[in-house]
Order: sequence, then C-alpha cells, then structure tokens
Amino acid sequence: MYRQILDAINQGIVILGSEYTVIYWNRWMDVHSGIHKEQIIGTCIFEQYPDLNNPNFIRNCKSVLNFGNYIFYSQKLHNYMFPFKTIGTYASKHEMMQQSCVMAPLRAEDSSIKEIVITVQDVTESVYLENELKTMIQYDSLTGIHNRRYFDERLVEEFNRTIRNKLDLALIIFDIDNFKKLNDNYSHQYGDAVLQKIAQVCKKVIRGCDIFARYGGEEFCVILPDSNIKGAGVFAERLRLAVENMEIDYQNREEKVYETVTISLGVSAIDLNISTEAQLLKCADEALYNSKHTGRNCVSFYEN
Repeated sequence: MYRQILDAINQGIVILGSEYTVIYWNRWMDVHSGIHKEQIIGTCIFEQYPDLNNPNFIRNCKSVLNFGNYIFYSQKLHNYMFPFKTIGTYASKHEMMQQSCVMAPLRAEDSSIKEIVITVQDVTESVYLENELKTMIQYDSLTGIHNRRYFDERLVEEFNRTIRNKLDLALIIFDIDNFKKLNDNYSHQYGDAVLQKIAQVCKKVIRGCDIFARYGGEEFCVILPDSNIKGAGVFAERLRLAVENMEIDYQNREEKVYETVTISLGVSAIDLNISTEAQLLKCADEALYNSKHTGRNCVSFYEN
C-alpha cells in the first residue's frame, strides 16, 4: 500500500542501503530520469550517477547513517542532485531541473539506521519566478541596465565599504543633451532607441566592478569603486566620446534619422568634505549642472 502512495507523490523518493544500493525508486524518479525502477533497484547509485560519488555526498550519507542527521541540499547552493533535463516552459532558462533535496534516516523497529531516504523536489518554477522578480526589482525594463532602486542600495553599500576600508570612490552622473528636442523632433520611440543605444555603448566601456544604472528619464549614473577624481575624469571622457561617436540605426517614418547625440557629465569623489553618500550624489549633480550650463557635451568636476 505505502508503495502506491509513494508512487503518487509529486516528488522523487529514493531509498539507499548502507552500501549506496538503490532499494526503492518511485514513479516520479522513473519518469524524470528515464531509468525504470527494474533497471536501477539493486544496483549501486553511483553506477547510474557517478557524479554523486564525491566526498560531500558520501560524508552526508555517513552522517545520516551514523548519527541520524537530516541533510538539506539547498538549490541555491547545489542547483540539483540528480541531473534531470528541464521539460516545458522553463527549459530555455534552466537546462537542468532545479532541485531541493533532503536526506533523512529510515529507522528499523529496533531504532537502528540502515537505510537513507532521499526526497527530490522540483523547484524550477520557483527559481524562475524568483529570478524574474529580481530582474523586475533590480533592472530597468527599457535599457536592461540597473535601475534607480538598485543604484541607491549599492551606493550606500559602496560608500560604507569605502569609508570602512579607507579606499577611493567616485561617482559620475550624466544625461543626454537636448533630449526633449530629440523626442519632439523624431518621436518618443526614437528617444527610447537613443536610451537603449547609450546603455549598450556605455556597458562596453564600463569595468566589471562598476555599477551602471539608469537614474531616471534621460539621466544615468556610474559608481566607480576604488577610483579617485582623476581616474573618474578620464573614464567620464571615454564615456562622452563613446556616446558622441555612436551610430543609431533608427527609421523615422520613411527616412533614416541621422542625429549626433551627446551627453554632459558631472564627476565627484570622496574627500574630507563628503561624509555621506547623499553628499557624494549631490556634488556629482552640481558638477553635471555646471556641464549643462557651460556648453554641454563636456565633463565637469565638483570643486569645493
């Protein structure tokens, strides 16, 4: 009777003996592994899954058998225990089924432990939805780069890390020159294309450790860890030139749009007069304001 119940459960159940021999293999495991129970029961689990023959798995099995411990295999740490292919909706995002697994002791009537039960739960959908939610929270839907919420959180983290370790930190704010005019002359769709292109171009210039985000509208920010004001200025000039030289492939009604797009940039960095991340941001914004009112398409620095 209990075997019929175990076969009806929507998760994998495997029972191993003390020598890693498969004693039970339920229908769920049968379906997702493609290995029928008659093929695997009575054999060593390592014959079909040699990757399980590793120190961590063996140590955990011994912990269950010798001490009656329960071992949880988190998907976040291990992704999966059994390499089952993902089928259906989430296959494009996860080649392998994401699994949360538990190893637990099976006690005999005399309380001795001679067998281990492993449960395998498919959590691929949950992982996919969690990643989608994280993307929605952290990324800008139009440009694909980080959004303001993520930027605000990371600015606090980087500022605190910098102060704690007595390092350098710089910040660049830039926005698109005459962006309203571009929208009015060529359409908001063209404006969107400009925003997307700038994000693509700047991502190629930015280092892996930098934090690049769309701050709002046509305004972008770059956090530069371990950079001083001089280095940030050189980097800001690279961004300015990259945008000025970019080409936007956009068809406006019946004709191509050929418009040079430029940006104005403001740069600030931690010094003795800046004691909060809000001040760092405000100083970069003041430098940007100076760029906008001294000809645009240039880099300005905050000066005390």
